[in-house]
Amino acid sequence: MATPAELDAMRRAIAIAADAVGRSNPNPAVGAVVLDAAGAVVGEGATAPIGGPHAEVEALSAAGDRARDGTLVVTLEPCRHLGRTGPCTDAILAVGIRRVVFAVSDPHDAAAGGAELLTAAGVEVESGVLVDDVRIDLDPWLIAVRRRRPFLTWKYAATLDGRTAAADGTSRWISGPEARRDVHRLRSRVDAVLVGIGTVLADDTALTVRDWPTVRQPIRVVLDGKARTPLSAQILDSAAPTLIAVGTDADAERVKALRDTGAEVVELPRSNGRLDLRALMATLHERDALQLLLEGGATVAGSFVRERLVDRVVGYHAAALLGAGPPVLGDAGVTTLADALRLVVDDVVRVGADVRITATVDREKR
Repeated sequence: MATPAELDAMRRAIAIAADAVGRSNPNPAVGAVVLDAAGAVVGEGATAPIGGPHAEVEALSAAGDRARDGTLVVTLEPCRHLGRTGPCTDAILAVGIRRVVFAVSDPHDAAAGGAELLTAAGVEVESGVLVDDVRIDLDPWLIAVRRRRPFLTWKYAATLDGRTAAADGTSRWISGPEARRDVHRLRSRVDAVLVGIGTVLADDTALTVRDWPTVRQPIRVVLDGKARTPLSAQILDSAAPTLIAVGTDADAERVKALRDTGAEVVELPRSNGRLDLRALMATLHERDALQLLLEGGATVAGSFVRERLVDRVVGYHAAALLGAGPPVLGDAGVTTLADALRLVVDDVVRVGADVRITATVDREKR
């Protein structure tokens, strides 16, 4: 059983990991703490940006010789494979760690098995420590790895009566400046941000992280079946990589013109007249986009809900009523209450003058 010092170290590792979310992508945001033989903290570390050291290596490097006969506390099972960096298990064994405490087992086929290897080498290993606390930030990565598709968060802003714009089409700004800044925080945490062609035509959105610190820009994705994205659109500039998803039946000249801008254009098959969203998700997963933020309008959101591809919803609700105008969600294929997509509310908080509600799909009731 984990000692009080190890539990405190795990809580510190969770905090360190939370600060790394968005910087470590597509690697998981992991935190690690090293305790010396007497139980004192002698090293800390978080997963570095892609290509850099994992959290365990960072913490062990900070601890130096003081790690010998000590304990490594880490939020995710240490990896045992050679990827962009060496196996964390090798580093653990090299410095003489006596005990390893971790929360969540690694679901990745290539990386899993670190606990077994360490145990065979004589290291005392304990798993499952504060696992529920660790999953708050780690679950999106875990789910993406297991399902081999991005974890999808749908974000929207609406009035209290569920309208995203007025009857005349005006929509700027339903939410306040604090909520809009918070959206940039969401963008900074993901690998890709998606909108439909309707949003591009209406708003000429740049879809970049601007009002929040970030080490990289997510891929901008446009769902554009007929390749209608204007060649002058901001989303085609050099501020971030852009992927345009078109239908295989899109106009060839339009597709070529979009590719000539430097954007990646992916041609998707259609299913019942609609672009195959599961094929798009597979395409993004192949590009290491494990976390996806959907900012599209009601029609696009309805399509993803219909396909049961939404994992989390973040809604910003303004204290205003319109009574008419477009709804927050379009046709999602739900015709009776029994088929509703049920969610579990994770968080309700005020953001400026608005209220942010975060809810995760209740998988047991799907």
